[in-house]
Amino acid sequence: MTAFAALHHADTALLLPNAWDHASAAALAAQGFAAVGTTSLGVAAAVGLPDGTAATRDATLNLALALGSGPFLLSVDAEGGFSDDPDEVAGVARELAAVGAAGINLEDGRPDGTLAPVELHAAKIAAVKSAVPGLFVNARTDTHWLGNGGDSDGSDLMSDVGGDMDDTSRRLDAYQQAGADGVFVPGLSEPSRITALLKTVDVPLNILYSPTGPTVPALADLGVRRISLGSLLYRRALGAAVETAALIRAGRSVEGPAPTYDEVQAFVRPASQRPDTLG
Repeated sequence: MTAFAALHHADTALLLPNAWDHASAAALAAQGFAAVGTTSLGVAAAVGLPDGTAATRDATLNLALALGSGPFLLSVDAEGGFSDDPDEVAGVARELAAVGAAGINLEDGRPDGTLAPVELHAAKIAAVKSAVPGLFVNARTDTHWLGNGGDSDGSDLMSDVGGDMDDTSRRLDAYQQAGADGVFVPGLSEPSRITALLKTVDVPLNILYSPTGPTVPALADLGVRRISLGSLLYRRALGAAVETAALIRAGRSVEGPAPTYDEVQAFVRPASQRPDTLG
């Protein structure tokens, strides 16, 4: 079992924050997070591209190159693998593993609001596991997400009342059989539904956190093993930046913590040259 896989089987559930650039990942690692994911929305928005449309392959790989040697385990959100050709998806996985990524997130949702055929997504998973057996594959199904107004990166908690539990279970079973190391159902939030789904899966279940949904301890108590923050941190950072500029323009004071210039500079120095206060 790899170190990243072991985090999914530890005594406490894995809370996985999602970064969008080198500084955000380094800042999270400095706070003691052993693993950091990337957010496809943040990566796409940062370079002026749409999320969930397979447009950010290069940006995603470039970010993985920058983060793969960091002092944390890296999981990369690769949307649907940037291709419907399983061999091409396996090629992306090879590139991610080569630069140090420990995991990959692959989703079956499509930009047009439909779901990829279950056999196709399973084939992508199998191709990745065959090409890079040690790469942790988190297989995501959007049965509770698409059609409810959520974006590809899980930006808001949607009601899971309309989610098809039978289709969810069928898809997750196929993805497990294909070799997925974990499964992810963004938009699933109702505790009884989570509990029911946990009885049908044999690998760690990943749920998307939302401020309006169950707390991290509550999700962990249900048996959820991985809790992702998706694009939440990126969106809050963007909101804070706009709010700060608006407050200054209005002549009002600005409150709240902000890293100093030197602290941010420290995030790009070799670890041996960083101040002890940054970890």
